[in-house]
Amino acid sequence: MAGQPDIVIVGSGIGGATVAAGLAPSGAEILILEAGVHIEDRPENRDQRAIFQRGHFRPKETWYEAGGLGFNPGNYYNVGGNSKFYGAVLTRYRREDFEEMQHLDGVSPAWPFPYEELEPWYSKAEALYQVRGVLGEDPTEPYHSNTYSYGPVADEPPIASVRKRLWRNGLHPYSLPLGIDIERWLAKAKTPWDAHPNSFDGKMDAETAALTTALEYPNVKLQIGSRVTRLATAPDGKTIETVYYVQDGVERAVSPRLVILSAGAVQSAVLLLRSADSRNPTGLANRSDQVGRNFMNHNSSAVIALSPWYRNDSVYQKTFGLNDFYLSDGEGGPPLGNIQLLGRVSGAILKANMPSMPEWLLNQVSGHAIDFYAMSEDLPSPESRIMVDGDRVVLQWVRTNWQAHLNLVSKLKKVLRQAGFPVVLARAFDKRTPSHQCGTVRIGKDPNEAPLDVYCRAFDHPNLFVVDAGFLPTSAAVNPALTVAAQALRVADHIAKEDLRS
Repeated sequence: MAGQPDIVIVGSGIGGATVAAGLAPSGAEILILEAGVHIEDRPENRDQRAIFQRGHFRPKETWYEAGGLGFNPGNYYNVGGNSKFYGAVLTRYRREDFEEMQHLDGVSPAWPFPYEELEPWYSKAEALYQVRGVLGEDPTEPYHSNTYSYGPVADEPPIASVRKRLWRNGLHPYSLPLGIDIERWLAKAKTPWDAHPNSFDGKMDAETAALTTALEYPNVKLQIGSRVTRLATAPDGKTIETVYYVQDGVERAVSPRLVILSAGAVQSAVLLLRSADSRNPTGLANRSDQVGRNFMNHNSSAVIALSPWYRNDSVYQKTFGLNDFYLSDGEGGPPLGNIQLLGRVSGAILKANMPSMPEWLLNQVSGHAIDFYAMSEDLPSPESRIMVDGDRVVLQWVRTNWQAHLNLVSKLKKVLRQAGFPVVLARAFDKRTPSHQCGTVRIGKDPNEAPLDVYCRAFDHPNLFVVDAGFLPTSAAVNPALTVAAQALRVADHIAKEDLRS
């Protein structure tokens, strides 16, 4: 690009890549700065011992608890962000998730706009990410203006049998909406896709779907290995004037008209806080003192059901879910959450958490098991937050709604025992697992209570947008990727109409 770009997008995950795809037809010169590099097509991508036992892809990074204890987080830095490893579940928030909802541990606040505002953009995002699905199976399903362009990914026979058992017991198993070309994925190797990195193997992630679409336009450029370190304002403290980044050990700078921060819920907050200046002493976009606050991370557990009479020889497994306890506990009580299948858990995966057990024995256990993921909403709390201490990233995560999650796991155990699995085990995920981190730079209508307006524009900086999971005012209890993508397309449309034509 000759001269300075019109727009700099920081990060190429779901938010950054999708907003780039939405803006690409505008003709604006767009530069995407990505800290990481492309995931190569390597044997480790399908090697479960490398992924789960040796942590081949885990970042060599340390965050700190508020008390000073360090830990290795599970966030990835590469083209496509965390979506390169995601389970490709691209589901909509329920209509009720946009409204105030009473939970066991408090209130999930209403969004600043209703579901109907985002609905057309959900449809566009489903088309962009080539979502496979079917309507009419899930009673909590919100209105869809369009059907899915592709049918659902088929259950393998052992999974179909469990779906049928649950249905006969009065539950409503539904086909997960998935961004996966299953034939293409299996042609490479017979493995699940959940938690496995994708190198254009059939998973529709931020790189293979949205970024690929954006880069078809000559006005869009991706620059890898470019870690943004701070944003600098003009003397008035309002306009973002310069984006500083490090490439090949050298600090460089670029001065676009607009800056779209899409580094992820944690790193976007960190960057805003580290960019504090004399006019913005507590960090950029932080008049409300809410940047970094309201951090949410789904309460989640792996639940494994075993039976000596059940034989599971499936490869990928992850095809259906349950929302029977999503809007209530099934007995008129408060919501509990979502249940969905995990990708097939093999002996190699189990050994990562049971290192003393021989893998051949764990494979025998796996062959008689089916694996679920239970997920409950984490409510926003200003005391749950991301902070910076020099070069350190400090996470103070105050779990909320945990009892509701325990109740959900208990319900699931009962359901699975009724379906013929006498042994059901559960293991909760902790802070080392990024279970849909969100909420640190939330949208709202009042600049005293939220950093961003309803189009993700910073109230304090007219040329700064934050478009990643940080903008989410609530976590709901479903995978957030499609909601982030839908809002990214909505924001891109708004920018094209309001900012690029002026």
